[in-house]
Amino acid sequence: MRYSTTHKEQTRQKLVESSGAIAKHGGFSATGVAGLMKAIGLTGGAFYNHFASKDDLFTEVVRHELSNSQIGLCSRSGVLSREKLERCLDQYLSMAHLRNPESGCAIPALGAEVARAAQPVKEEAEQWLRALQQAWAAILEDPQLAWALLCQCVGALLVARMLAQEQSQEEVLQASRSFLAKALET
Repeated sequence: MRYSTTHKEQTRQKLVESSGAIAKHGGFSATGVAGLMKAIGLTGGAFYNHFASKDDLFTEVVRHELSNSQIGLCSRSGVLSREKLERCLDQYLSMAHLRNPESGCAIPALGAEVARAAQPVKEEAEQWLRALQQAWAAILEDPQLAWALLCQCVGALLVARMLAQEQSQEEVLQASRSFLAKALET
């Protein structure tokens, strides 16, 4: 039985979205094609109807996740002001975001895997990270500060997720929020 083009595209989109959540929770390379397909109710053999390779899927996952990331959407939604950026950063550096990597930003969850990935994956990530940095630089009137704030946010969330105790996690996030507040005062 042949499926319509619409059905194939919907299945592909479900695979990308499901793979993104799985990757952010447990890592992309740690999950095989069969596991990714099983998550959407299909067999591993059907994978190649949608992607030529797992690397191609990863490129699409990175595109989807970074284009829909919390911090990216916040930066692109309407007119970005300094106050709105500060609110976005507070939401990003929250315990709710820390506890839910599968529904949160892909940068801290997948950054190490992107760094080890093939060139097309890195190029996709770079495109979205540069767009985010440029949006922030326009508000802050300082491209270097925009990169520094982006790195501070991602690094703080990553370090906080590495810690076992909730109190330690909150300390890291609070320290980063305080640091960012001071950096944004200038």
